[in-house]
Amino acid sequence: MKLNHTIIGPDKGLPILLVHGLYGQGRNLGAQARRLAQARPVVTVDLRNHGDSPHDADAGYPALAGDLAALIDDLGGRVDLVGHSMGGKAAMVLALTRPRRVRRLVVMDIAPLPYEHDQTGYIDAMEGLDLPAVARRSDADRQLAATVEDAGIRAFLLQNLDLKASPPAWKLNLPALRHGMPQIVGWPQDLPVGSFPGKVMALRGERSDYVLTPGEDAMRRYFPQVRVVTLKGAGHWLHADAPEAVAETLAAFLGYGQGE
Repeated sequence: MKLNHTIIGPDKGLPILLVHGLYGQGRNLGAQARRLAQARPVVTVDLRNHGDSPHDADAGYPALAGDLAALIDDLGGRVDLVGHSMGGKAAMVLALTRPRRVRRLVVMDIAPLPYEHDQTGYIDAMEGLDLPAVARRSDADRQLAATVEDAGIRAFLLQNLDLKASPPAWKLNLPALRHGMPQIVGWPQDLPVGSFPGKVMALRGERSDYVLTPGEDAMRRYFPQVRVVTLKGAGHWLHADAPEAVAETLAAFLGYGQGE
């Protein structure tokens, strides 16, 4: 599958590929992309069933990792890979199964294990909107407020609403994401352990509960060389809570793309 993506920065150098999380899109990591693009080519991507990328019934991590591998091949065959949440799991699956395509790996606030939470409530909320009655984003926000109290989460979800369509439509493939939710919150159990030899950083938010002791233990099992870094004051959406700190941490770890 050919994924929609954007490339910024210099023409030469090892690319950095930034991968968003569930219900997100490539532009969510724009602040980090702009900082990293000062020295290196940076690629932001829409995963399948998100943004402007194609839709498919398969929302599992092997499929997501395969899409990313095809994009990396188009980019020259090797990248530094950064993934947040669902995108972090896809990045880990790719690094473990196709280690030659990745030089360094950064996993942001997710661990290689299954989670008990279920994100289908947001799908219920989005599918519950009366889209023909929506003329502007504020109309959709008022409707969504009935089921999603947090204004920040509403704004995040509404980035996926295509107001140019008639009637407005969600860019997300909500049926596929609903059907694939067990795989999305889960973790494939047949992956090789310790197969990725490159440097790895796990960047977690201090106020997040996604990477506690069990998550850190799982990271060290699959990636024994991992360096765990906690970002003060940040939650699960650490790139939005502390965009400059995340960008500078990534820049320091990834460097200029030279060496291993």
